[in-house]
Amino acid sequence: MIPSIDLEALSAGTPAALDAMREAATGVGFATVHNTALSAAQVREVIEMYRAFFKQPDVQKQSCSMAGTGANRGWGAAGTEQVDPDANPDYKQYFDSGVVLPEDDPRRAMAVYAPNIWPAEPEGFERVISAYYDNARGVAMAVLRGVAQSIGAPRDAFDAGFDVPMALLRGNYYPARPDWAGVKDFGIATHTDYGCLTLLATDGSPGLEVRKRGGGWIPVSAEPGTFVINFGEMMEEWTDGAVRATPHRVVGGLAERISVPLFFNPSHDTNVAPLGSDRVVLAGDHLAARFGETYLHLKKGDAPA
Repeated sequence: MIPSIDLEALSAGTPAALDAMREAATGVGFATVHNTALSAAQVREVIEMYRAFFKQPDVQKQSCSMAGTGANRGWGAAGTEQVDPDANPDYKQYFDSGVVLPEDDPRRAMAVYAPNIWPAEPEGFERVISAYYDNARGVAMAVLRGVAQSIGAPRDAFDAGFDVPMALLRGNYYPARPDWAGVKDFGIATHTDYGCLTLLATDGSPGLEVRKRGGGWIPVSAEPGTFVINFGEMMEEWTDGAVRATPHRVVGGLAERISVPLFFNPSHDTNVAPLGSDRVVLAGDHLAARFGETYLHLKKGDAPA
């Protein structure tokens, strides 16, 4: 069972909402969240903007390809990401963008803070995607505060770690499952997310499946305006295993699917070792290592810091 949570009630500390978030965070690892500051209309707008981009010919999208950039900004063609080394590269396309730093900020040299790469078409793409990115970060922070409170930590326990977040916004395009697809072919193969918290908007199409703790899969879908949330490996580390990172996948079906995850990750130098421990695990080091294992254009050498 995937808990359904009213974010306004969670932010108000309503016991039922906190109980539902505790169940999601420490149990199944997934929830759906509604009644947020992002409307269904705003979500539909960003989904259709990504759809318009992905429908362009590949030669046109090539101008903002991330291949060869040493970072995860811009367009990734089908087959350029492999989340499971035992499966074939994922057949989806994707587009990544992140936080904008001042031009004189030395952190722009880091892959996790690289400058964004924007296409010329469709018109308004940068404006719409950037506005959604800013608004989605606010929603994700509200969710994260609710998570903290639900596991008995102060509501602001994680706030200081997000002053310059490595938050990555992605548009995913999953085509209908190809005729040639076999048992090792997925829109995205089984994986756990690498970072802290994922806030996922979708067009309502089915496809996402969450692995049950005892085996088997739970299908999860959400109409625009309702968000799927889940937790990553970094959050499991940070909370010393209290919050669970759950494997999930997209097999693909008869219809195409657009999803828009915000990977809400803390600042590069945030220590994500278990709260209260004397260990040091930098968030940026964790992400750089995991990106280097996943993006095919980063696999040939060491991932940039």
